[in-house]
Amino acid sequence: MTRFRRCRGVLPPRHTDGVRVLLLDDDAQLRADVARQLRRAGMSIDEVADLATADEHLCVTPYDVAVLDRSLPDGDAATMLARLRENGLAVPVIFLTCHDDVGDRIDGLDAGGDDYLGKPFAIGELVARIRSLARRTAAVRPPVLALGDLRVDLARAAVTRDGRPVTLTPKEYSLLEHLVGRAGQVVSRQELLEHCWDEYEEPSSNVIEARIARMRAKLGSPPLVHTVRGTGYLAAVHP
Repeated sequence: MTRFRRCRGVLPPRHTDGVRVLLLDDDAQLRADVARQLRRAGMSIDEVADLATADEHLCVTPYDVAVLDRSLPDGDAATMLARLRENGLAVPVIFLTCHDDVGDRIDGLDAGGDDYLGKPFAIGELVARIRSLARRTAAVRPPVLALGDLRVDLARAAVTRDGRPVTLTPKEYSLLEHLVGRAGQVVSRQELLEHCWDEYEEPSSNVIEARIARMRAKLGSPPLVHTVRGTGYLAAVHP
């Protein structure tokens, strides 16, 4: 079992949530351990070690959730967040801190934080809080996506077709969830890369084509994911 110095617990692998997370912590070992476990939970993680880099990432990347350590060598993440909130940043934020008294929690929430977790923490609790915030911001989507006889249960990360379960790999599920969530719209290859792979992954040139081909085979006929040559992919009952 992996042991964290400031957090506890190891998660079994599971289907991806299609959730992209920014993780800020200056403790390299802790950050790597947490990032590894969040990836095992199926999330795409971008890791940063200082406020300046976190600021840059938050301004250019559409994250589903940001997990920010409060106390960094270059300042307090709450101060950075308060400024970004004034400039319109809407991404949900979970603060991590070794100082978990009431005053710290109030300061973090007043600065624009959405949740607070003191160290040490259980990794399972962090995963649950991330999923909860991601669901909250995606509340406009129904809990189950439907396309013909296909059902994608977002809460359970489960897929069925004509009532029969379909077993997908985490990346296949992430691709399918994104495509079905955009059913009827052409999704570019670049958008799929940005949504389903984090910045530390280096997918090969044909990785999307290969994953989608395997996903189509598992979903069976008639096909629901179609290639729009030269443009991208379309989830539709009738292309």
